[in-house]
Amino acid sequence: MSLLPFHLVTLSHPEWEAALACAKRLAGDALPELRLDLFPEADPEALVDALKRRCLVSCRRASEGGRWPDGDEAGRLAHLLRAVKGRPAWMDLEWDLPVPPELQAARTHVRLLRSVHVAPGVFDLDQRLQRLPDGEAFKWVGWAGRLGDNGRLRPALAWARDHGIALSAFLMGPKGIPSRALQAAWGGAFTYAAPDDGPAAAPGQLPLSTLRAWRSARLHPGHGLCGVIGDPVLHSRGPAFHNARFQHAFKDLLYVPLVCGEAEEAVEALDTLGLLGLSITAPLKLALPEALGLEGPLNTLWRRAPGEAWQGANTDAEAFGQALSHLDPGPVLLLGGGGVARTSLAVLEAAGRTVLQGSRQAPADPATVAAFAPVGVVQATSLGMASEDPAPFPELLTAALPSARWAVEWIYKEDTAFTLWAREAALKLIGGISLFEAQAEGQSRRFIEGCGGAIDS
Repeated sequence: MSLLPFHLVTLSHPEWEAALACAKRLAGDALPELRLDLFPEADPEALVDALKRRCLVSCRRASEGGRWPDGDEAGRLAHLLRAVKGRPAWMDLEWDLPVPPELQAARTHVRLLRSVHVAPGVFDLDQRLQRLPDGEAFKWVGWAGRLGDNGRLRPALAWARDHGIALSAFLMGPKGIPSRALQAAWGGAFTYAAPDDGPAAAPGQLPLSTLRAWRSARLHPGHGLCGVIGDPVLHSRGPAFHNARFQHAFKDLLYVPLVCGEAEEAVEALDTLGLLGLSITAPLKLALPEALGLEGPLNTLWRRAPGEAWQGANTDAEAFGQALSHLDPGPVLLLGGGGVARTSLAVLEAAGRTVLQGSRQAPADPATVAAFAPVGVVQATSLGMASEDPAPFPELLTAALPSARWAVEWIYKEDTAFTLWAREAALKLIGGISLFEAQAEGQSRRFIEGCGGAIDS
C-alpha cells in the first residue's frame, strides 16, 4: 500500500548534529522526518544531502504546531522547495495547496505526502477522503478533546485500508494516545514518533522505543484494547508491565494510558473505543464503577467483548491484604480519605486491626495519635505523585514515630517524602512499587483470562 516505513521519527533535537546522529541510527522500519522549521537557518538541500535523501521533508506553520511564522507563507513554501533540489525520498505538502511546478517536476524521484492539521473540534476526515488531492500518502491530524474522540477515526481508517489508501489519521494531545498507538490495528499505514533522545514534536507523540515495545506496527484489527484510566496516568508503569505479559501469553491485547478524570467521559470512551480491560486510578476508583452500576471502589474491570457485562475486582485490596499479613499486629494510623484510603480501611478492618484515620476532611489530632500508639502507618493520600510533594500530615507522623514499627506507601515511586521519613525512622517499609507489582499481577491474570483478543497458537 505504501512505500513509507511505519514509523516516521520527527528530528526534534535542538542541535542538528544530534538530529543527524539519531537519523543515522534509525533502522529500516523508521524514516526521519526533517522539519525545516526546526532548523530555519540551515540550507535545506544540504540537510537532505546529509541524510542521504532518506527522509520526509516538511516545514510546519506555527498554527500547526511548527515554528514557521503564519504570516510568511511565501517564504515557507520557498524554503520547502529548496529541499527538492536534494531529491528527498518524500516531501510533505499541505492537503489544500496546489503542487508547485518545481515539486511536480521532481515527482519521478520524490514521493508526495499530503497533510492537514484541523482545528480542535473539527472531524472532516470522511469528507476529505472523498476528494483526495494528488499524492502517494495522506495524513490527517486533529485534536482529542475527549477520550472517546479517538474512536471517531476508526471507520475512516478501515475504509482507507480497504481502498488501498496510505493514510495516517490521529489526534494530538494526551487524550489522543490511543489513536497513535492503534494506528495499524485501525487501518493506518504509518504513524509519527518522537526520537528516543529528543523531545516530542507534538502533544501526545510517543517515543519510537515505546511504539516498538508495544509492537504497534504489528497490531491487527483483532487486537483488543486495555489501559489505565484516570488523571494523571502518563507516568504509569502499567503499559510496560502488562504489554510484556500479553506478549508472553500470545494474547492479542494492547495496554495504553487513558487520560480521563470524569466518569461520564470514561463511560463514553468504554463504548467508542471498545475497551476490554481497565486499571482504574484516581479520581475514578469510586466514580467509574458506580457509573457502571458496580459497587466500588474497584481498580480493575474486564469483559470478554464490547457490549458484554463488566466484571470487577480490587486487586489493590488483594495486594495490601497479602502485605499486611507479614506485618506486626497492632493499631494502624491511616492517612487519606479517598478511594485508596477506603480500600485500605476495608482491608485493615477485615484483618481485625484498630484504625485511626486522618484526612483533610476529617483531621486527626497529634495528641490523639500519640495516645493511640500506632504500630503501623499507611500513606494513602495522593502526596508523592509530584517530586516536590511534602510528606502528608507531618505533625501526625511525628506523633506516631515513638510507637511505629512499619509503614506502607501507596505511591509507587522510589523516594517520596513519606518513604524517606520511614527509612530515616528505620521502619519496615512496604513500598508502592511492590504493591503495584502485586496488584498488577492480579490484573494481568484477569485481562489475559477474561478479555477477548485471540490467543495465537
